[in-house]
Amino acid sequence: MNFKMLTMGAMALAMMTGSALAATHTSALDDPAKMAPFYTDSGMKTMKSEKEFKAAWMAMKDEDRASMTKDCGDNVIGKSHDNFCKMTKQLGGAN
Repeated sequence: MNFKMLTMGAMALAMMTGSALAATHTSALDDPAKMAPFYTDSGMKTMKSEKEFKAAWMAMKDEDRASMTKDCGDNVIGKSHDNFCKMTKQLGGAN
């Protein structure tokens, strides 16, 4: 009986851990490959001009723009990328 309870408990713990790990969301705004076209430096501290930003934004796939716009609408994620999200909202990507 104890072995059965331990086995069931271990299975339940494994299922809860797996679902918790699956629930973590990686923001498109944290992907250096997607964000690099919007910055002038490799450290991604200085944004490009509005004209260059718009050109980079329009060159992206629709689903990438939608994902980034959605992430900008998230209060936590959007605050850590405030300047970028302000520019996307100026381009009509406001949530």
